[in-house]
Amino acid sequence: MATIREEIEQREMHLLSEYATLAAKSRGREINEDPDPIRTCFMVDRDRVVHSKSFRRLKHKTQVFIAPPGDHYRTRLTHTLEVNQIAKTIGAGLNLNVDLIEAMALAHDVGHTPFAHAGEQILNELVAGGFRHNENSIRVLTRVEQHKGRSGLNLSKEVLDGVLHHSGYGASEDQAYTLEGQVIRLSDKIAYVQHDIDDSIRAGLLSLKQVPRDYLDILGYTHSKRIATLVTDVINNTRKLLQESDNPRVEPSYEVEWALRGLRKYMFENIYEGSVCQAERTRAMFVIEHLFNYYIKNPDKMTPLYHKIADEEGLERAVVDYISGMSDAYCISVFQDIYIPQSLVPNAQKTSAAYCTEIG
Repeated sequence: MATIREEIEQREMHLLSEYATLAAKSRGREINEDPDPIRTCFMVDRDRVVHSKSFRRLKHKTQVFIAPPGDHYRTRLTHTLEVNQIAKTIGAGLNLNVDLIEAMALAHDVGHTPFAHAGEQILNELVAGGFRHNENSIRVLTRVEQHKGRSGLNLSKEVLDGVLHHSGYGASEDQAYTLEGQVIRLSDKIAYVQHDIDDSIRAGLLSLKQVPRDYLDILGYTHSKRIATLVTDVINNTRKLLQESDNPRVEPSYEVEWALRGLRKYMFENIYEGSVCQAERTRAMFVIEHLFNYYIKNPDKMTPLYHKIADEEGLERAVVDYISGMSDAYCISVFQDIYIPQSLVPNAQKTSAAYCTEIG
């Protein structure tokens, strides 16, 4: 009698596109495991990511603006959820494997540093061989996270490939070998360009009137309209390409991609590399650089997992793993504990309060 997982795999074979990645034909895991009786391999991967510590920490990691006031600005976690929503819609429109898409989407940014690209930039300068968040996501998923008493989550090779290739937007860059992975790469750009415009307007750093009309005329003048235009166009254009070409790929039409790239370039020049973000970035880089130097000199202050990594792979590697996994708030808290003067006198706060009462 077939298991529920086998029934799901059979449905995939009969219902999904010929270009979809089938769970039953996965390239497998680094370490072989017995199949789950209920879930396909990609469903298992999704669940492992959701239950990981690195995924939970995304809620306190910066997307663009560091520790902004208010509850409505994106964090790295809400960005991840928006990528997931966009990618699953595109995947459904192309009849691809949405379980694989979801596993990739939820995992793609677990290697991001505190303070977003500011953290990535300073670690890239400090570390021999450089630092890239997409590669660090693979590091987190295969080495730092712990599962069933061993290092790494042992995810499917398709998921890891999609995570590795989600970053960048150059025509010459390698792409994921699955169409699902290509959907993630494009969905990441759709999500962050549009929601960062929304957050920049909310922060008073940008008004819609400042955004070039040439791009808005094509994509739309509201957040939801731009996403709808991009998602619809990607689905329609890719379906057309799949019918006309033996080299399947996920792409928007020329006009829509021109507008998306134009908006992305505009955001880099005016927001990501603008004066406000640059000021935040400078201070964040200062914090991370000092923590990096501190832990290089005081490795005993890290937790036992990173002592083990230091012994096996070198101290610098362990320090990078430790710092890159921190949330913004924890990173600031540790910096304050190490470098900001504070009273070490027992009951100092009570004594101070009593003194203030006396002199009052």
